[in-house]
Amino acid sequence: MRLVPIVNAVLVSAALYVLVFERDRLMVFAGKDAAEPAAATALAQSGSQTVAVQVRRSIAQPIDQGVLTRGQTEAARRVEVRAETPGRIISDPARRGAQVTAGQTLCRLDPGTRAAMLSEAEARLTEARLSATAATRLQEGGYRSETAAAAATAALQAAEAGVQAVQKDIERLTVTAPFAGILETDAAETGSLLPAGGLCATVIALDPIKLVGFVPETEVDRIVPGARVGARLATGLEITGQVSFLSRAADPATRTFRVEAEVPNPDLAIREGQTIEMVIRAEGTKGHLLPASALTLNDAGTLGLRLVVEGRARFFAVTLLRDTPEGVWLTGLPDSAEVIVVGQEYVTEGTPLAVSYTAPEAAP
Repeated sequence: MRLVPIVNAVLVSAALYVLVFERDRLMVFAGKDAAEPAAATALAQSGSQTVAVQVRRSIAQPIDQGVLTRGQTEAARRVEVRAETPGRIISDPARRGAQVTAGQTLCRLDPGTRAAMLSEAEARLTEARLSATAATRLQEGGYRSETAAAAATAALQAAEAGVQAVQKDIERLTVTAPFAGILETDAAETGSLLPAGGLCATVIALDPIKLVGFVPETEVDRIVPGARVGARLATGLEITGQVSFLSRAADPATRTFRVEAEVPNPDLAIREGQTIEMVIRAEGTKGHLLPASALTLNDAGTLGLRLVVEGRARFFAVTLLRDTPEGVWLTGLPDSAEVIVVGQEYVTEGTPLAVSYTAPEAAP
């Protein structure tokens, strides 16, 4: 009775050995000519099976690419108004924050003895005129040399220059604003002594205001003067302007290039020194706007999309340009592409496809 199970076990072991270790010989024994048609039929049936996918037709569109940089706001004009002649302040000081117009008096200096100096210079001028006239007449009559007449003429010119110098010094007693703007500092206090070159006040102009940023040398060639600029302040205020200046020399420390843009600021809401984030419009490229859900990875972990090419699936690596609420902008695809948007995870390279087109793009 125990012999039967042992025999069965031996037979099963022998059968397994033949199927596993002697498979090739078994196939030859069964007949090679009969095996090949069966295999070919199986392959044909496998290749004819298609995978249903949904496809969106996409045409490449121009897309603007901006140069992003950070910077700050600066006054369009700034000047430290200084005295050109010494004197004591006799005017009431204008206070910081006050708006001034071009030519408005900021500091008035005590004239001191300048009026007397002018009278003296005018008297010397009168004397020099009389001497020059007499010398000319005597020289014409032959009673005086040409050298003496020339000396009298030179004395007359020196007297005229003396009068003009005193008059100019008196004009400098009034220190005025060179342009319309805002006082950044108080004007010099009444009674204080202002030396030549002493600071009267600082005036800044904030309309228009400058947006200043620094771009790396890898991006500077994409920027041109006059390009549109969009900026956002730390307060959330968004403003637009145009590039007004692009440096030709790099900063020696950072190897970046200074770029300036002008923005209207009629209400003076933008202050100097505020932090900004600038996007400078640059030459764009072509891209496809597609849903982010269509993105997939290949076996190597590369980000891309699967397209329909001659009825089969093909993988294309892409570069992400921008993310928007409508989808993502991508490059790396042909100008016209049939992108698999549903079912891309169930196909591999070369898989035959049964295609249906999604709205609004429909098959022709």
